[in-house]
Amino acid sequence: MSSQKATSINLLSFSTPQMRAFHMSWLAFFVCFFAWFAVAPLMPVIKGEFHLTPDQIANINIAAVGITILVRLVVGPLCDRFGPRRSYTALLALGAIPVIGIAFANSYEGFLAFRLAIGAIGASFVITQFHTSVMFAPNVVGTANATVGGWGNSGGGVTQTIMPLLLAAIVSLGVGQGLGWRYAMIVPGVMMLIVSVMYWTLTQDTPEGDIVDLRRRGIAIETGKEGGWAVFRRAAANYRVWVLALCYAASFGIELFIHNVAASYYVDRFGLTLASAGFAAGSFGLLALFARALGGLASDRVARGFGLRGRTGLLVVLLLGEGIGLLVFSKMSAVSPAILAMLAFGLFTHMSCGAIYAIVPFVDRKALGGVTGIVGAGGNVGGVAAGFLVKGLGNLPQTLFVIGCCVVVTALVAALVRFSVAHQDAERALYDEALKRRNQGRGMGLPVPEAA
Repeated sequence: MSSQKATSINLLSFSTPQMRAFHMSWLAFFVCFFAWFAVAPLMPVIKGEFHLTPDQIANINIAAVGITILVRLVVGPLCDRFGPRRSYTALLALGAIPVIGIAFANSYEGFLAFRLAIGAIGASFVITQFHTSVMFAPNVVGTANATVGGWGNSGGGVTQTIMPLLLAAIVSLGVGQGLGWRYAMIVPGVMMLIVSVMYWTLTQDTPEGDIVDLRRRGIAIETGKEGGWAVFRRAAANYRVWVLALCYAASFGIELFIHNVAASYYVDRFGLTLASAGFAAGSFGLLALFARALGGLASDRVARGFGLRGRTGLLVVLLLGEGIGLLVFSKMSAVSPAILAMLAFGLFTHMSCGAIYAIVPFVDRKALGGVTGIVGAGGNVGGVAAGFLVKGLGNLPQTLFVIGCCVVVTALVAALVRFSVAHQDAERALYDEALKRRNQGRGMGLPVPEAA
């Protein structure tokens, strides 16, 4: 069924099923990511209202990413079984409930419960990656996956900047901060409800149509005949999946950790105002606008000459850059060098995320949902582990140094990912076929320069 996959990306198009999936998947992920971390830049205010201890704040940060591990594992097989359109619509609609609900929390325990539930919307990433993986051909799938992931991830940077400004605007109307942050949290919840309707209305599961309908009609589907937990079991038996999950823990997991602690870190360590700290922390997330896409684009380019082996080698280099950058950032004692160091290691972090999901579609096409879900869950395991580490050490700079060392080790482990000659030859044939179709002008949409 790969002949109907798009072989190029036209960013200005919304007319084909492939490009509608592209744009709606990044928009949905952006809104989910915005809502997922909307409360993080407001924590200095919320901390005072609930009189939170450092230990309680650590618990809240862990809760924010902990439940996502389980939900990502579940959502992958659900995409295989019911399709990304149904899965995303349901996640957006149901996820809006705790986002709005947290505005009504009146105790630490209630706030913690809502923060835990909000973490479920982090599984949106798995659906985003699944949807573009089944819509785009091998020559551009890395770029497509990384771009939608990066643009969606930028919601984490935008929310760091926008939510303090939204709170300030509400307070300027005469509302107290204790009530203002609650009003502010209603906004991302409403955004999710709107996008859920858009996703259901504007997208379809695959280039050929609805997954459930195709399977019922006996039409072959690339992701397999059974779907559901059968593909999860198949994915779990592949060692490459677990190595990539570890790599994602060392990249996206660290990204999650920084999103949770950055604003408070700049307030506590450097004495910045809430708004200034929001801008500083937001700059890390905004790197996702281009850096993750750059990682996927670089992976697609390397694959032209070196195939899957080249994609893996690039990932090793990017993880090494991230680890070294983290070690430098952990030693910064002045705000300006700290921001520069954060941007440097952030660039490698986002690019690593893009490079990982430029490999995921090629691990096992018959178990795509399972592979996507397990690797995605690995990112949240990394975020939770970092949360427990800072809780145990009680010192963020020291925690960052230890994490940097772990990332360097992970880069070496990434070199263990290998593919058989037969597997590489098969993927090379599909890659060459996609290039041929594109060159013959049968691709869906117009090519983007350097896209393949």
